[in-house]
Amino acid sequence: MTATLTEAAKADFPDEVVTNALVQDITLPHGAGVLALITLDNGFDHTKPNTFGPATIAGLAEVVTALRARAEAGQIQAVGITGKPFIFAVGADLTGVPFVTERQQALDIARAGHAVFADIMDLPVPTFAFINGAAMGGGVEIALSCDYRTISAGVPALALPECFLGLVPGWGGCYLLPNLVGIRSALQVIIENPLNMNKMLKGPQAFKLGIADAMFAPADFLEESLGWAASVLTGATAVERAAVDKDEAAWNMAIDMAKALVDVKTGGKSPAPYRALELLRGARTSSREDGFAGEDEALADLLMGDQLRAGLYAFDLIQKRAKRPAGAPDKALARPVTKVGVVGAGLMAGQLALLFAQRLEVPVVMTDLDQERVDKGLAYVRGQIADLQAKGRVSQDGVNKLTALVTGTTDKAGMADADFVIEAVFEEMSVKKRVFAELEQIVTPECVLASNTSSLSLTEMAADLEHPERVVGFHFFNPVAVMPLLEIIPGEKTDDAALATAFAVGKGLKKTTILVKDSASFIVNRILGRFMGDYSRIVDEGTPSAVADQGVAGLAPMPPFVLLGLVGPAIALHNSETLHRAFGDRFYVSPSVRALVEAKKTAYDPSVQIAPENPVALTADEVKDRVLSAIAEEVGLMLKEGVAQAPMDIDLALITGAGFQFWNGGITPLLDREGISEKVNGARFLPPGAADVRR
Repeated sequence: MTATLTEAAKADFPDEVVTNALVQDITLPHGAGVLALITLDNGFDHTKPNTFGPATIAGLAEVVTALRARAEAGQIQAVGITGKPFIFAVGADLTGVPFVTERQQALDIARAGHAVFADIMDLPVPTFAFINGAAMGGGVEIALSCDYRTISAGVPALALPECFLGLVPGWGGCYLLPNLVGIRSALQVIIENPLNMNKMLKGPQAFKLGIADAMFAPADFLEESLGWAASVLTGATAVERAAVDKDEAAWNMAIDMAKALVDVKTGGKSPAPYRALELLRGARTSSREDGFAGEDEALADLLMGDQLRAGLYAFDLIQKRAKRPAGAPDKALARPVTKVGVVGAGLMAGQLALLFAQRLEVPVVMTDLDQERVDKGLAYVRGQIADLQAKGRVSQDGVNKLTALVTGTTDKAGMADADFVIEAVFEEMSVKKRVFAELEQIVTPECVLASNTSSLSLTEMAADLEHPERVVGFHFFNPVAVMPLLEIIPGEKTDDAALATAFAVGKGLKKTTILVKDSASFIVNRILGRFMGDYSRIVDEGTPSAVADQGVAGLAPMPPFVLLGLVGPAIALHNSETLHRAFGDRFYVSPSVRALVEAKKTAYDPSVQIAPENPVALTADEVKDRVLSAIAEEVGLMLKEGVAQAPMDIDLALITGAGFQFWNGGITPLLDREGISEKVNGARFLPPGAADVRR
């Protein structure tokens, strides 16, 4: 079986980076005997993590078979598994998924992983996982296959992220984890965290959940872990774990509550979390053999599903395209930034000031109209710094440094030596033009003037300046510290030096930067504006919002009127009015939303809904077709106009700026999969197989 799998691996996964299982014997202290330590290492540094492809699995199987023979011969008393520096293992090698064209291939891979992990579980000597670094997916599952686990307090990320991508933990996670830590904690790791923007656990959090039996500091982690393993083997340390509550009613209640979350997050459109819930429900009573067999079948089905392929397409956008922004000028043209100015001291300005200070580690000066506003802005920044310290993310030295870097004044002259100044004032063209005119009299000609506008024209904003070539759009998404996207927008006269500096600053801020043509509302707000406009038009015409929600379920990260409450009716109305002025009746301005604003409502209120004279109620399927058709039309127009460089940039923007799901690939894979792209535009946005199963 091993030889066959290795041959298949060479044929089907030609580019697999093989992770080797390197074995060395460690003589443990206190007479505990010899531990055979497997170090997972693919030969690269931490930037290319250990993964499990078919050849890796085959190699690991051979090593485990050899260790079984040695254990039975009494040559070793224990087996340990750890990873190369900073990395334990991050799961299956998903780069080979496009080569999986038949379900049997997927089933063979699922069974091969289970077979070797089961062999580890069945070794005749105690087994230990020493989780020294990042562990995800199959990396967590190989650790769960061991009898005991230690974890480094410095582990930056531990997760079972499969449902985020369109898979399930398919090498033991759905069976082993609930039987180790209980169903509620397992649901947090397998369902809740992945569906909440792929949240990860840090080492201490994983330890607290009971995933590991002991935790040690990073500096001497392996040494301490080996000593702990010796104490376990000699009986000096007794490992005690809380009993897992397998009461049927409580177990099923937890599953049902998680299903309600999945319904909200996916609208029933992603099969992966539902398959995971089935497996977790069965884990209460299943044998290991049945639990693993169920995971095999789920993995085989999902590997042949379009949602996974779209999820991997999205993952590739984040890992590759986001790091090399399409259309960005030569980074060698970027000017150094040694000081930053922020005009405004409101909530957005405070977020920006703290981000610049944290990431660029340069002085940041905030200005506003009066000292009271400046003081309020500084108080916000200092409060955020204090929160970071309370959460253990910043040391006292860090607090002192950040506090010193962010200052405030009512005099813009304090920005005279700034290299980059960003305005975060009221979203009104005349206000922004006045701010830039004042700044131009103060800053150097090389200083980049950036606007955090969400919809206004950069060309118009710079039109009256002596140096319009240094004006650039720098559109963040709220909350600034959390949302990865930064839309960078040149005006007609913006030069390459200013644009390159903007991209360099964005990279320094650790943001996903995307080049966007200067056009109303740019990428994300334009798509959301069309989406929300057509949805609102449908509801205003007489379709109940509950039916309309069914039609768009699974499209956006939340129902439209929930999104309206998050954004705020006033901002939503402003965006729709801006788009209507720019593009006409294609963008609908809802009288009901205007009524919400006039009534000073901060969220959707059905009592303010304006009733139509001649109501027309659509079915959920009709709503879906109409909304998706509108979005497909808008995406096609944006690409034709050059607003975005390619469909991939629109998908990347929606994923990182609006939280659109990985398993939809953003938006264009969904439009292609539903046949909407061809119906509306006459062609797909992406080639077959790019984000779906090639058929």
